[in-house]
Amino acid sequence: MYGFFGTMKAKSGQRDEVVKILLSGAGGLRAAGAHIYVVGVADTDDQTIFVNEVWESKEHHDASLRLPETRAAIATAMPMLTGEFSSSEATIVGGLGVPE
Repeated sequence: MYGFFGTMKAKSGQRDEVVKILLSGAGGLRAAGAHIYVVGVADTDDQTIFVNEVWESKEHHDASLRLPETRAAIATAMPMLTGEFSSSEATIVGGLGVPE
């Protein structure tokens, strides 16, 4: 399994709207191969958003980024972001909520 752990920063006053966009398509991700998709916000500032994902494979994750609804969500959210992103990738070996 493939893990993607990312952060992004929203422009001032835009974080809640970006979170809403990120969560709006979460229901369809399971059919695309997602096992876990979690969005969180920092308690220490009003801009940082965390997205943690576990996928059946990197290929499933990459394919999800090509879905029309994902592309539309990205296009809508991008103007609300500062351009500050970070991410890490991992091979998932197990954990609570992760399929065996």
